[in-house]
Amino acid sequence: MISSAIIPQPLAKLPWRLIFLIAGIAAIGLLTLYSAAGGSVRPWALRQGTTFLFFLSVAVAMSWIKESTIKSLAFPAYGVILVMLILVEMLGFVTKGAQRWLDIGFIRLQPSEFMKPAIVLVLARFYELLPVGYTRKWRAIWPAALLIGVPAGLILVQPDLGTCTMVVLGGLTVMFVAGVPMRLFVGGAVTLAVAAPIAYAFMHEYQRKRVQTFLDPSSDPLGAGYHISQSQIAIGSGGIFGKGFLNGSQSHLDYLPEGHTDFAFAAMVEEWGLLGGMLLILAFGAVIRWGMAVSMRSASRFAQLAAAGLSATIFFYVSINLMMVMGLAPVVGIPLPLVSFGGSAVMTVMLCLGLLMALERQQRTTSRLV
Repeated sequence: MISSAIIPQPLAKLPWRLIFLIAGIAAIGLLTLYSAAGGSVRPWALRQGTTFLFFLSVAVAMSWIKESTIKSLAFPAYGVILVMLILVEMLGFVTKGAQRWLDIGFIRLQPSEFMKPAIVLVLARFYELLPVGYTRKWRAIWPAALLIGVPAGLILVQPDLGTCTMVVLGGLTVMFVAGVPMRLFVGGAVTLAVAAPIAYAFMHEYQRKRVQTFLDPSSDPLGAGYHISQSQIAIGSGGIFGKGFLNGSQSHLDYLPEGHTDFAFAAMVEEWGLLGGMLLILAFGAVIRWGMAVSMRSASRFAQLAAAGLSATIFFYVSINLMMVMGLAPVVGIPLPLVSFGGSAVMTVMLCLGLLMALERQQRTTSRLV
């Protein structure tokens, strides 16, 4: 533990173990991107490192925000982001067949990314304001379903199935922790299974191919199934100890598509092997465990629900990407945060961690006052 006598008091109050942990994960990501570029910091590692340091600073600054401030901003922030999602449909910038960004001159914003933590905060605030004893009633369900469904629908038509899935899962986690009856989740799962064929009929062609590839990757090994097949080959060829740093043939010879983004874990495991992959998974597990500990120690209902939902958002990021690259889930375009190249995932995860650090700091402040 770093002593407060060595560093200034404000810095001594930071969760340094968490910061070192996420810095370690980011370092693994930078090494992976450096290798994927053939041993160069450009074009990915340098930009990723700069982005990480910036949002780490943002997260540290956020740790001083009071819980009361977070609660007061939950509904206004949700409303602003919802308006931005509507503006995306009207004025959004289109690239690669998707309309997901707002071009405001000096920067392009992807509002759907902000909705991932926002949906957690607004539902945590909703259930905190709900009178005791109403959690198992209809009054606790339909407003929450509306709060989740409207932005999820706007994101789905962009189209962005991965982000839509993340928003829905984050919202459902808060509902579950809040005490919504289990029968509703079971009923929803059954309804989803029944409605799946109908939803499939309304999917875009590329989304249908992802589902077909997930069910049978070998059906089109040189087409839609190519990504998953090459990812599995890269992971398997790494063995226990890997091929060694800068020696990943699948990514360096361009057999592995998107080895620096969605399939960065496959590129990393090819070089670092099963041991390297397990180390990375354990590091993510420690971050998520810390977040859930913040939830369990929380004195207020809002902090308990918000911390659980924010931790679950990070968990879904990691678990969906890992299942995706191993062929256990359809490819839905969810990167591995802090490892895959891309500022959006780094921003979202660091915002979640900044909010978690703020809630954790509030716990320590409260305990000292008591």
